[in-house]
Amino acid sequence: MFSAFDERMMQRAIELAALGRHTTQPNPCVGCILAQGERIVGEGWHRKWGEPHAEPLALQAAGAETKGATVYVTLEPHSYQGRTPPCTDALIRAGVRRVVIGVLDANPKVSGDGVRQLQAAGIDVQVGLLAEAARELNLGFETRMITGRPRVIVKSAISLDGRIALANGQSKWITGAAARADVQRLRSRMSAVLTGIETVLADDPQLNVRDPSIEMLGRQPLRVVLDSKLRMPRGAAMLKLAGETLVFTAAGGSQANAADHLRDAGAELVVAESDAEGRIDLDFVLAELGRRMCNDVLVEAGPTLVGRILQLGLADEIIAYIAPVLLGPDARPMANLAALQALDQAQRYTMHSVERIGDDVRLTLRRRSPA
Repeated sequence: MFSAFDERMMQRAIELAALGRHTTQPNPCVGCILAQGERIVGEGWHRKWGEPHAEPLALQAAGAETKGATVYVTLEPHSYQGRTPPCTDALIRAGVRRVVIGVLDANPKVSGDGVRQLQAAGIDVQVGLLAEAARELNLGFETRMITGRPRVIVKSAISLDGRIALANGQSKWITGAAARADVQRLRSRMSAVLTGIETVLADDPQLNVRDPSIEMLGRQPLRVVLDSKLRMPRGAAMLKLAGETLVFTAAGGSQANAADHLRDAGAELVVAESDAEGRIDLDFVLAELGRRMCNDVLVEAGPTLVGRILQLGLADEIIAYIAPVLLGPDARPMANLAALQALDQAQRYTMHSVERIGDDVRLTLRRRSPA
């Protein structure tokens, strides 16, 4: 069904799409190639939300050589008028002969409709080339389109015995400089970074991207703090930075003057629903972040909040930076979890990747799908 040349072209389109991983939020990353026979005549990738999509950029690069061309695109061409015109219309007008698609768009406004429009115009459409690699580009976007909430990634820097800090709270630094730089790159691909008030009070984190080598085009991830009683200091470091800080609080859990002080300092406050134990409802938080078009949320928090997220099954992925150091039984754990009585009660994850980062190891785990 697909030739070796087809595969090379889709791989190239995937590489192009990945160039937009820091800048396209909340849109998906997309790459596109136009070829005449086995000769590339145009390339394009979606660079930034609100700007032209990959397909019209590739068509523009191809110039007069679009008629009869084969198009390789990582994601189904979008088929409705949004901030930009439909890509399907552009492809049809250009007279392309064949469109090879990595994966269908999970957006219900598009899913399958882009294919139908192209086929109705007499274009040969094939779907599924290097589908898993193409899908990996936009897992958060896909999650939001299907569930209405973002993809949740829990990140922790831990010792070999699963500890994140000494009993006195000291944690700088468990992992090395290379791992910390890798976290900057990870943050740059996120829509939001989420933490709890205890982490804010203990560490005063910035939760931003501080590596000048990463091209952000001015975009910083949304900083999100769960603070049921509004204890966040007005002078918190993150409130002094460019970008937005969103604070979720509980109804009746704060005084009006505390809310006014935080708003004056630049924070946006959202009164969240509470769960059965009176804590901020995490499902409410994720639904609100999904409504704000967040695709990927990175959780950088202490053991209490991480434990809640894991026990509720809300983590789609865990990224652990593991340092070759032992901190002992009194050190603080990665997550506070309920005691188990049997091994079959344990949460299990699928090993996605293992990579050495400097002197440390980055372990990426994915939540197992139900059997």
